[in-house]
Amino acid sequence: MKLSLASLAALASCLLLGATLASCSSAGDTASASQESSAAGSAVPELSGTLTVFAAASLKSTFTELATAFETAHPQVKVSLNFDGSATLVTQITQGAPADVFASADTATMAKLSEAKLAAGTPVDFASNVLTLVVPPSNPANIASFADAAKTGTKLVICAPKVPCGAAAQSDATAAGLSLQPVSEELSVTSVLGKVTSGEADAGLVYVTDARAAQDKVTTIPLGLASPTVNEYLIAAVSNSAHADLAAAFIALVTAPEGQKVLQDAGFGAP
Repeated sequence: MKLSLASLAALASCLLLGATLASCSSAGDTASASQESSAAGSAVPELSGTLTVFAAASLKSTFTELATAFETAHPQVKVSLNFDGSATLVTQITQGAPADVFASADTATMAKLSEAKLAAGTPVDFASNVLTLVVPPSNPANIASFADAAKTGTKLVICAPKVPCGAAAQSDATAAGLSLQPVSEELSVTSVLGKVTSGEADAGLVYVTDARAAQDKVTTIPLGLASPTVNEYLIAAVSNSAHADLAAAFIALVTAPEGQKVLQDAGFGAP
C-alpha cells in the first residue's frame, strides 16, 4: 500500500527535527523541561527558499511525489524539478546551470559531477533499475522476445549510448548475443517510451519502472537474461548550492525508509 502524502510529509519534517528531538529528556523539573523545549524549538529554524532538483527522467513520478511531501512538511519551501536524461543534466550543471541536488541513473554520470568537483561529499546510492522490452498493445510486429526486437526491419527505439539507459541496452544486447539495429536513439528513457505509446515504434527498451507507469499503454516483454544490467541510482548535493540545508533534508527524505518505499512501490530495486 502506498504511503499517504501526510505520512511522507510527517517523515520529511521528522528528519529535520530528529536530532533535536533526540536530545530532549524527561528528566528535570517542569520549568527546566519547558526551557529545554523552548530552546529546542528555536534551535531548528524552519526551512525556506527554493530547492532545485535535477533528476533522471525515470524518476519523474517518484520524485514528484516526494517533492510534494517535502513542500507539505515545509510550507516555506518550493521544490523546482528538472527531469531529463542524466547525461544532459550533468552537462547543464557543469556548464553553470543552478542546481541544489542531482540524482543520476548510473554511477558513470554521477562520476562526472564528482570529477568536476561539483558533488558535495560522497554521492549516495538510493535505488536500482533494469531494462525491459515494451511494445504497443496491438503488437503490430508480433514481437515475442528480445531477439525478435533485434531483427532487421523491426522499428526498435533505444536510448543513445551516452545516457545510462542506452549503455544498459547495449550491455544487455551483448549479454544476449544480439546486435541491435535501432531506428532511433533517444536522450531519455521517457522519449523512448513516447515513441512506443504513440505507435511510432514497434518496440522500445525502457526501465521496468517506466513500463509499469505506462500501465495498459504498452505490453511488457521480459528480456529473459539471467544477469541483466543493473543501473545504480545515486544522489548528491551540488557543491556550489546556496541551499545546502534544503538539499540535505531532501536527500534524507529520499534515502529514509519511507522514501525508499515510494521508490520500491514504483518498481525500483533496493540500492
